[in-house]
Amino acid sequence: MSAATTRSGTPRTPRATRIPDRLCAEAVELAREAAEEAAAPGIVGAHVEVVAEGDRVVTHYFESKEPGYRGWRWAVTVTRASRAKNVTLDETVLLPGSDALLAPEWVPWSERLRPGDMGPGDLLPTEADDLRLEPGYSGEDAPPPNSVVSEELADHLDAEDAEIVTRTPSRGAIAAVADELGMRRARVLSRYGLHSAADRWEESFGARTPMAQAAPATCESCAFLVPLAGSLRQTFGICANEFAPADGRVVSLSYGCGGHSEAAIMPKPPRPAPPVLDSMGADAFPLRPGKDSGSTTEPDATSEDLGHS
Repeated sequence: MSAATTRSGTPRTPRATRIPDRLCAEAVELAREAAEEAAAPGIVGAHVEVVAEGDRVVTHYFESKEPGYRGWRWAVTVTRASRAKNVTLDETVLLPGSDALLAPEWVPWSERLRPGDMGPGDLLPTEADDLRLEPGYSGEDAPPPNSVVSEELADHLDAEDAEIVTRTPSRGAIAAVADELGMRRARVLSRYGLHSAADRWEESFGARTPMAQAAPATCESCAFLVPLAGSLRQTFGICANEFAPADGRVVSLSYGCGGHSEAAIMPKPPRPAPPVLDSMGADAFPLRPGKDSGSTTEPDATSEDLGHS
């Protein structure tokens, strides 16, 4: 039996072409009362349409005036028994229409998380099969990849720390070699994680950024660049110029900005010439000013009679 036929073998009528039952289709007021009982007063709007769900089963749709539910409709389904004239209520529900305002599809938190979302006190667990990480040990001392340090490894390390005052750790021990290489961790960054980080840093502070395009020189020749260790040293460093936009950030060696140490050197202020003293020549200075110099006046007769000179 196909999905398009009933148990009796008769073809099933598509929903779009079904004819609603007359008595159920006329029960608009019954459906409205049910919708108003389920909703708040004044929320149920005009009657929109009638849809036949099956034999003697009809759904009435009403507009919803609920704030925040634009495009939603109240759906009230009514039905009646065979050869009965009494229409009864089946269910009342609020359904979204074709242009309804819907919430976005749910996404797991691990996919919603974005850089910068973590705050103080937040914990971000890493999965056991995280592609960015790989075991930091191999052999008998290797802890499970989903634990920070296994109990056996912790006991082993405690025993080594207790005996370090009396003996030197064996150079062939995995723990000693890992300690020398700076890899005494349960998990370390994998090649995939390393490349992912390099791609992010190159995108933020790389050669294709507008700042680098307008820079007079690259960070490779800048004195404010602090090189990294390991394989990243060949491509990245840390900016130590407090006035640069990438101060304290990992930058590509091909990045650059106007704060380059050799971009512009401040000129020294000019020094004034030393004073020149002529000790060989002499300048004539009169002891009394001349009459035509304007600095003295002739005494009048009145001042002479009074004894003034």
